[in-house]
Amino acid sequence: MKGLLLRLSGLDADAENAVRVIGFFDRLITGRAGLDALVRSTAELAGCPVGVHAPGQGLSLRAEPGAGVGTPGAAPAGAAVRTLEGGVVVWVARAGAPVPLDDMLLERFAIAAAILLEHSGVPRPELGDPALVELVLSEDIGTAERSRALHLLGFGPATRLRVLAGTGVDALGGRSARLGGVRAVLLSGEAGPLPDGARAGLGPEGPAIEVARSWAAARTALRFTSAAEPLVRWDRLGGLAAFAGKLGPAELAELPDVRALDRLAGEDTLAALDALCATGSARKAAAVLHRHHSTMPARLARAEAVLGFEVDSPAGRFRLHLALMLRRLRDNAELG
Repeated sequence: MKGLLLRLSGLDADAENAVRVIGFFDRLITGRAGLDALVRSTAELAGCPVGVHAPGQGLSLRAEPGAGVGTPGAAPAGAAVRTLEGGVVVWVARAGAPVPLDDMLLERFAIAAAILLEHSGVPRPELGDPALVELVLSEDIGTAERSRALHLLGFGPATRLRVLAGTGVDALGGRSARLGGVRAVLLSGEAGPLPDGARAGLGPEGPAIEVARSWAAARTALRFTSAAEPLVRWDRLGGLAAFAGKLGPAELAELPDVRALDRLAGEDTLAALDALCATGSARKAAAVLHRHHSTMPARLARAEAVLGFEVDSPAGRFRLHLALMLRRLRDNAELG
């Protein structure tokens, strides 16, 4: 289909080819195509950049032949435009002179956009924030639907947002929704203090139109939390994040170091090991636990006997930290 309009115009801009252009858009409408599909398909047909700009609805889409749909803003200078009701503009930006069927394409593009905008699947504001938050975090909707839902929530597509995924965080308020057993909270800045007993993963900041990525990252970070570390930032996990998608709970449970930690779980040794990894020294770990430093050697000796390696050394602490994080990943599998 790429560049079809140019080929048709080169043959003859007669009624037959005009009908073919009309039929192209009619099929998109009757097939209930989304706005993303309309803009992308029109760019392929035209062989040049095209777009829809609806500032009153928080919607701005652009596509080029062979590329995905983006959110650029208003029509570029020199583009051919049609203005619809409500200030909606559709545009076609052809380099050089227009081709004979461009007027027909722009007219039908405008008609199709008007129809599809009327039938958008974005919930109305009276459904409340949770439905809109759930929509913008979904990986199964198009750019158009996500952009309009963000607009209804008060965010532009380029607004910098991140997602906090947590349990026990209902008191945080804000734009949020409960998705399964996890609450998602949209944040335009850093996370504040968590309520007592809460745990949360914090996704990376990025454009609001890509907020679903932050949601997925936040859920991964949540799996690495514990009572000792209730808030985990995804961007500080580094390579650890890759384990979340590679190893399932059963595989993690069979790792020798994780099994050894399980044997220590009935004691208070695990808290000492967590503190050792967090502080880097036995003396500082004792201070965190409000214990005298003289109590640490016996605890660490007990841990080393079960684990089978030295823990109070750089290499040992690295191995210990990895084992502790993988155990959290296993225990929090249902939160992902």
